[in-house]
Amino acid sequence: MPADPAQPPTGLVAGGPALARAALVAGLVLLGLWTLHGFLPALAWAVILAIAAWPAFERAGRRWPGQRRLVLPILFTTALALLFLLPLALLAVQAGREAGGLLHWLQEAQRSGLPPPDWLANLPLGGAQLRHWWQENLADPDSLAELLARLNQSQVIGMGRELGVSLLHRVILFAFTILTLFFLFRDGTALTAQALRASARGFGPTGERVARQMVASVHGTVDGLVLVGLGEGLLLGIAYALAGVPHPTLLGAVTGLAAIIPFAAPIVFGGAALVLAAQGAATAGLAVFLFGLAVVFVADHAVRPALIGGATRLPFLLVLLGILGGVESWGLLGLFLGPALMAALALLWQEWTAPRPG
Repeated sequence: MPADPAQPPTGLVAGGPALARAALVAGLVLLGLWTLHGFLPALAWAVILAIAAWPAFERAGRRWPGQRRLVLPILFTTALALLFLLPLALLAVQAGREAGGLLHWLQEAQRSGLPPPDWLANLPLGGAQLRHWWQENLADPDSLAELLARLNQSQVIGMGRELGVSLLHRVILFAFTILTLFFLFRDGTALTAQALRASARGFGPTGERVARQMVASVHGTVDGLVLVGLGEGLLLGIAYALAGVPHPTLLGAVTGLAAIIPFAAPIVFGGAALVLAAQGAATAGLAVFLFGLAVVFVADHAVRPALIGGATRLPFLLVLLGILGGVESWGLLGLFLGPALMAALALLWQEWTAPRPG
């Protein structure tokens, strides 16, 4: 019996157009991601920075509503760019000041060798062995020249070329991040509404809740990692200056950056304490080390759990696992992606295991 043309198709034929549309959408999304894969880290950083600064941008927008489209996006984008560029400029200026002294030191070393420094004898462990090795390899000009001759010049040039290409690539990604950040500030309200509607249509009410939870996780992570880490760097920078550590401002900035990553700050202030001990100021070195341990203990066990866990409603163990696992998998970007993913998974688990009525 022939089929009635007025009846809708059934079976696999009915699902054909839907499957074709799904395949087309999936193919286009994959092609788009493959096309932009080199810029995905820059896009992710721009989104994270925009989320972190959005509350302040909203307050400024309510106060000056006529400047939301151009002036405020430019001001906030410039301020965030300077937040990264000023420390790099400080490092560049310091490196430039030290370059002349380093070149003179290398020239003197090639002519007369490097005498062992006095602080080697003050090291509590391995001082005698290090002094003996220094005498055999660095104090004698001929031994030092032989040691320097082992360096392959072509390898050094190749490493310098690779470093230059990598630096240029990162500069381009940073510029693209800043450009994207401007458009996110300018069109952030419309983009947020579109993202919430898309998540609600695709995944229902759970999708919108997951998106809001991930945004809250980024806010808590920025407050708990970045701001607390910079605070640790400020306190320890003051301690470096009082104890007489060389270049306390630069070392304080390095400590603040290292403190963003859990368990990384002790490496920096521990090295500063060793420098003081090697210079004969063992008491000051011990004081810097103990003060650094106290600051890190309070920050990691009281301040950070309250900020991150309070924003994401996550146990600090999950936050810590998300941070460390994210750094291992995604690099510095994982500092924010890891806790956000843990927050989304925890919310899904809570909704899946919640008791049902009846």
